[in-house]
Amino acid sequence: MVRAGLKLLDESGLEGLTLRAIAAEMGVRAPTLYWRFKNKQDLVDEMASYVLVESTRTLETHPQPATWQGWVLAYAHGLRNTLLRYRDGARMVSGSRLTDTRVYASMEHALEMFQSNGIAPSDAVMCLGTVYSYVIGFTIEQQAVLSPKGERDPRYALSAREEMVDAERYPLSRSIGPDVFDNYDERFERAVRVITAGFEDEFAV
Repeated sequence: MVRAGLKLLDESGLEGLTLRAIAAEMGVRAPTLYWRFKNKQDLVDEMASYVLVESTRTLETHPQPATWQGWVLAYAHGLRNTLLRYRDGARMVSGSRLTDTRVYASMEHALEMFQSNGIAPSDAVMCLGTVYSYVIGFTIEQQAVLSPKGERDPRYALSAREEMVDAERYPLSRSIGPDVFDNYDERFERAVRVITAGFEDEFAV
């Protein structure tokens, strides 16, 4: 059911995802799905949990970073890359209820690494939660602008922005080149490093 849901998510987006559509995809009647899911959100919770487990598994298959800073960077990039594999992936995961405890295996390892560096689990959770929220928010914005194939939504055409922003009234805003808005990878990398550096200062207090 979850795999069928993810397939439909890629085809129709989050709005087009319904239990009835999933039942049709699976070749069963819609009431058959209600023994497992009470509503669409229950299904989305399962799908989001599946995706988050996938993200932690991907992280575990790579060489483990030697520092907590390296782990944070790897975690941020791994989560974003996983979300980008699915249309509306970040919106689907945002606010969903976790139904699979396997994600805590990776979390436990991360907390142990933080603790070995003298950082309390409560502080580590604050750091990781901040990074998680940033990744979700950044990816939601990116997926609203770019399709899974990297095509820009016409509503966010850079040429339209140039026409809209008055150079005389807003000279600084108008001077920002389109490459700043278009280079999502560079913006993401820089911001995650800034967040990590901020926590370095916080933990050093």
